[in-house]
Parts: sequence; C-alpha cells; structure tokens
Amino acid sequence: MASKLESNSHFFNFLGIINDVEDHNLRDKSSFNEELINAIHESSERGIQELYIVVKTEFIDDLNTYFELADRYCIRLKFVPDLSDISKHSFSSTSYENFHIIRPRYEPLQNAYNRLVKRVFDIVFSLLVIIFILTWLYPILAFIIKKQSKGPVLFKQLRTGKKNQSFYCYKFRSMAVNTDSDSLQAKKGDMRVTPIGRFIRRTSLDELPQFFNVLLGDMSVVGPRPHMLKHTEDYNSQINDFMVRHFVKPGITGLAQISGHRGETKKVSDMKRRVKADIDYLQNWSLIKDLKICLLTVVLTLKGDENAF
Repeated sequence: MASKLESNSHFFNFLGIINDVEDHNLRDKSSFNEELINAIHESSERGIQELYIVVKTEFIDDLNTYFELADRYCIRLKFVPDLSDISKHSFSSTSYENFHIIRPRYEPLQNAYNRLVKRVFDIVFSLLVIIFILTWLYPILAFIIKKQSKGPVLFKQLRTGKKNQSFYCYKFRSMAVNTDSDSLQAKKGDMRVTPIGRFIRRTSLDELPQFFNVLLGDMSVVGPRPHMLKHTEDYNSQINDFMVRHFVKPGITGLAQISGHRGETKKVSDMKRRVKADIDYLQNWSLIKDLKICLLTVVLTLKGDENAF
C-alpha cells in the first residue's frame, strides 16, 4: 500500500509509515485500539491530513469510534481491510489500485474535477457580484456606517475555515465597536447593532464583502457557514462529527441556512441540526445544488428570514 501511494506522489505528499506494528505485537482489540489512537494523535501533531490503516478485521470492533476521533482532529481516516464480514451500508467504500478502501462517507469534492468546477463557479459568481453590486453599493453603505458610529467600515474576525485553518472573514460592520464580538453571538434585539446594522443584517447585505474572501480562496459561495474560533472549540467537544463540516471551504450561504438553521444557536441541539445539514451538503455536492441554494437564498432574503437579525 505504501509503495503504491509513494509512486503516485505527484498527486499528494506521501510522508511515509507512521506506525508499522507487526501482527504478533497486536495481541487483541485493546492493543490495536491503543496503537491506532496513538497514531491518530501523532498524525494530528504532524499535520497529516489522511491516514490509511492496514489491519486484519479481527482487531476492528467499531469503526465509528475511530472515524469520530479522526474527524475531531480534521483527519481523513481510511481503512484497508478485508471487508467481507464488517461492511456496513452507512460507510462508503472505494478502491485504490488493488486495495479496497472503506471510509465514513462519500465526498464528491474529493474529486479534482469537481473542485475545479466549484472554484470556477465561485470566481465567476463573485466577480459578477463585486462588479455589478459592490462597486456602487460599497461607497453608499460605507458613508452611512461611518456616519452612524465610530469605527471601520468593514468588520473582520478570525473564523474557522477548511482543514481547521483560521482566516479573516469580512463583513460590513453592523454593530458599534465592542469587546464581545469574538465570543458573543448576535441576539434578537441586540443593543450593539446600529440602525443601518439592523437593515443590512436583516437583508444579509452585511455578508457581501465575503465575496472578496471567495476570490482569495478562503471561502466558497456555497458551503458551511464559518464560525468564531471559540464556538468551533466549544462545539467540537460536544458534537462528535462537528469538524467534518471543515473538510470543505466555508460558504457565504449554505444548505443549513436555506433549511431554517440560520442565526443564533441557543442549544447544542440547534447546532447539531446545522451540522447535519452541512454534512449532507458535503456528501451530496453538485453544481446544480449550489445554483439551487443560491437561488433559494435570494428568495428567502427577499421574503425576509425571521432568523436574520
């Protein structure tokens, strides 16, 4: 398996074998469990993004446990076993050369052609918005924002992006400058919001500068919404598959937003529903789905979203 991966190193960077344990050293499931957990932790420390596990099926008990642990560290974990007695319909299987691969989910954007299609769509869509909308709307909003409160026109905040990498996300500033912006979500009737801020938040105009984030490659037009770093840390410890949403670029809009999961998340259950929608998008991406989400976002904005405040 290692030699096959190494021979295709022009597609990805093969770093080597992280843990070569002989079968006779794996006495039982417990020893295998210990070795694999150590390997996942070590991979995280080394910045490894994909980890292939070659093992006899007799040592595997519950794949979900290992997939969830790897997801938490934003690592794609892939098993290379004999699947004849452990294959489950909920997993996705594929092949690499003569090896059978089992993985927790199917991801269309793992395909290089699909990523290219999505990137071209992002660039074209963003340029159209910037040229035909932001060129005249930006100076108008900038004037009003500066007139109503002191501070910059744009609000930038570190958010969690693809592969758990942080980036500065841009928005039109909708609040008075405050010290709680990196930890406190906006609430209905939030006193920090300025008059123009209420309007641009309700109409989602505050999100328009994120099309510059899309051009820079930090975001996509459609994808899971990026969260504050503190919220990523908090929810990652409470929701097993929370980090899966970071396998793709965050978006300006997404499936969760058009499904009614926009706005403040008061309970963990609220975030779980959002994460479920985000993972559904990740597993079922298509260009048609992106176009549909964009269209529904415009419709919801024109109708007025009760979760936009």
